[in-house]
Amino acid sequence: MRTGEPLPAVEEVLAALATGLWHWDTAAGQVTVDAEAARLLGLPAEPTRLTEAQVRARLHPVDWNEITGVVQLAVAEGTLAEVRIRIMDETGRVLRVVRSRSKPSFDREKKAYELIGTLQEVTEPAPGTPAGRSAVTGDWRRSREAFLLDAGRALAEARSTAEVLRVAAGLSMPGFSPDGLAVFGISGDRLTIIGHHGQQPGDEGPFVHMALETDYPAAEVVRTGRAVYLSSPEEYKARYPLTWPLAQRFNRQSWAFLPLTVAGRTMGAWMAAFTYPVAFTPDERSVLTTVARMLAQALSRAGAAETERELTDGLQRSMLPVIGPKIPGMSIAARYVPTGGGLQVGGDWYDMIPLPGGSPAGSDRFALVMGDVQGHDVRAAGLMGQLRTALRAYAAEGHRPDAVLSRASRFLHGITHTEDPGELRFATCLYVEVDPATGTVEGARAGHMDPAVRMPDGTVLHRPTAGGLPLGIDPDSDYPTTRFTLHPGETLLLCTDGLIETGGHDLDSGWNRVREIMEAHDGDLDALADALVQAVHGPSSHHTTGPLTDRREDDIALVLLGRHPAGADGAVAVRPPVRRSVLTVAQAEPERIATARQQLRELLHDWPSPDQVDSAVLLVSEMLTNVLVHTDADALLIAEVAGAPGERRIRVEVADTSDDLPHKRRPGELASSGRGLVLMELLADTWGVAPRGEGKSIWFELGEKSGGGEDTDTDALLDALAVDEVID
Repeated sequence: MRTGEPLPAVEEVLAALATGLWHWDTAAGQVTVDAEAARLLGLPAEPTRLTEAQVRARLHPVDWNEITGVVQLAVAEGTLAEVRIRIMDETGRVLRVVRSRSKPSFDREKKAYELIGTLQEVTEPAPGTPAGRSAVTGDWRRSREAFLLDAGRALAEARSTAEVLRVAAGLSMPGFSPDGLAVFGISGDRLTIIGHHGQQPGDEGPFVHMALETDYPAAEVVRTGRAVYLSSPEEYKARYPLTWPLAQRFNRQSWAFLPLTVAGRTMGAWMAAFTYPVAFTPDERSVLTTVARMLAQALSRAGAAETERELTDGLQRSMLPVIGPKIPGMSIAARYVPTGGGLQVGGDWYDMIPLPGGSPAGSDRFALVMGDVQGHDVRAAGLMGQLRTALRAYAAEGHRPDAVLSRASRFLHGITHTEDPGELRFATCLYVEVDPATGTVEGARAGHMDPAVRMPDGTVLHRPTAGGLPLGIDPDSDYPTTRFTLHPGETLLLCTDGLIETGGHDLDSGWNRVREIMEAHDGDLDALADALVQAVHGPSSHHTTGPLTDRREDDIALVLLGRHPAGADGAVAVRPPVRRSVLTVAQAEPERIATARQQLRELLHDWPSPDQVDSAVLLVSEMLTNVLVHTDADALLIAEVAGAPGERRIRVEVADTSDDLPHKRRPGELASSGRGLVLMELLADTWGVAPRGEGKSIWFELGEKSGGGEDTDTDALLDALAVDEVID
């Protein structure tokens, strides 16, 4: 070309270089190509305008998706978008492979991309050859996709910041893997080091608390939100001369600094350093950018989870009590295990409250509370804290158990109706007052589970307790009280339903599980509490216990109160071979006769003769029925099993305040009463009626028969059952 001649047009130059020119406007959905670009796309060699669908039909589907990702990456980094594309004919055969280079821009108002670029045919390696297929689609691309899937899965499963960093350090990128990693965070106007790998402990010192205005790649990434790629030490030194000495001593050859962005906010930077030169091709930058995005999401999730755990620990420490000082003649242990849903905190709680007149030290009375507020969220935890405080206040005023629960129900009903009438909450509660000197326990129940008692010989029984509606449902609900005695060597269990029903159990099967653990365990109360928790979740720690497993279904709270054997003052003594059950059946509570039958069966759970058990249950039902039908008094049932195994005897006594003694009668064949004493003579080994200072008691005894017992009279049993059925 002679000097002074005009330069040829751009189109002529590109045509001479076999390079096509194209323009893509995603807002309009159109692609404009010149003649050479049209030829490379397999179309007539003339300028034309195509729709996105027409262009997409000429490209391999995988490559179309590749273009989208590369364009987004180039816009984010402010770099060129470069990608290899397979051009297809109408039959789906690959015509040729072209390289596309473009400079994309993004219109935020239109939310659309605009690209102007070139197309040039790739001649080596030739399309269709093994080398060509490897270069375009090959093993690297498949390895990259497999790597990103594995990396995404591993980072998604990481639950803490330390675990996320361990996963990131173990990532082996296809074709290039960094030997040094660092994750930078932001604290105010300074960088922090969240974690690093591939460096010695202490090497992070110069980079900690570095000002964001520092001439350092990670600081620039945080300021601008754009990645920085440094392919050589010379490039690093030229761009960042002030901080190059800090990086020089690590003897690395290439560096990539990428922003950690979540929801449009840059939360830090990720450094990947290499001991060998890396060109950072578009494919390599795409992999690094994808990993940085996944890493940012994983760190964000882990940070949120750690914040929740810190909040959980704080709530638990502030809301759960510490069991008070030692109680002379008694031992106590408590456990709390939160559920696994959301925050590890819920509405279950326990408490130990000194009653007026002193603290639990000495022989002063105290109260035990076991409760469960509906729900497993922060609101349930907040209501639990308020209700616990209210119960403490009412107890401190000296109210009896029934009055404490009545006032607590009105309190909870008031705050739930005031705060959010559309989302009413209720709570179950068991409140018992204990006199350590006598072992007397007086309690009331608001929709909660009955307590249980482990006797000195290991037998575990429900202790039926009168109750009313859960707290917060009816502000005028009544809560009758029940009094019983915790005898020396016995242990009282208070718990929430999480201990019973967790693990797919219902109330019956879950209770059987708890009973087996308590009957088999003969150690101290802390060991028994741990055994109960371990049966559901695995090892626990004292009092406030953190998350133990991923199978948690409900909160668990339990309190064990044991009365030392007589004269032991805390030492384990030989257990007296006596087990005892006491129950009051009021005139207005005939349904408690069924409770008495069930309690007697539990008391005789290991009795060898089923016939004798049936006989004892039948006689108890008849004795209680007689008191309710023929007197105006309440009935007191006392059942005791005494003696060594094989020689035991059961004595059952029913007392009332009426002076009318029973008389033996000869009932006719169709009579509906008068069979009580006849059954006594038929089924009991011995029986009798004893006047008392006020009222009387009727009793019977049965001796243990290892062979299964004697046959009973079928007609008599049927007659008796008919009478019993009337009472039910």
